[in-house]
Amino acid sequence: MSEFEEIYTAYYDDVFKFVLTLCKDKTMAEDITQETFLKAINNINSFKNQCKFKVWLCQIAKNYYFSLYKKNKKNRESTFLEHDFEMESPERKLVEREAALEVHKALHKLDDPYKEVFTLRIFGELSFLDIGMLFGKSDSWSRVTFYRAKMKIKEATNEKRV
Repeated sequence: MSEFEEIYTAYYDDVFKFVLTLCKDKTMAEDITQETFLKAINNINSFKNQCKFKVWLCQIAKNYYFSLYKKNKKNRESTFLEHDFEMESPERKLVEREAALEVHKALHKLDDPYKEVFTLRIFGELSFLDIGMLFGKSDSWSRVTFYRAKMKIKEATNEKRV
């Protein structure tokens, strides 16, 4: 068995499960996992042993997922908004969009790691343990960082309303 096959066999399930928690789509998770291993093999020299190999693979998967997410965001938003418009009144939709826009503006202004931890927790729906693992920190660290990010967003959105 080649070294690649050993790595693939040892880490495939972990990476696949991680990606599945991000995208909630089995087919997409399989594709992203495959691409993750391709990227890992092509960039194996950039692995510096600063974290566990599994964490490095999950970081590659996460980065690839979010790059796909950004590319496809426009299509998803238009589909979501069309569906949303059918279900709710235009007034309610406008208020919610304005509030969501304020939250996204505040999130965009956050520094790392607050921005990334908040995004992984809310949009990626990752556990605090998984987030901590990605950063090489504890779940307590990710809880505190998430709480601080939430407070910064709350503060920024409240300032605009006053």
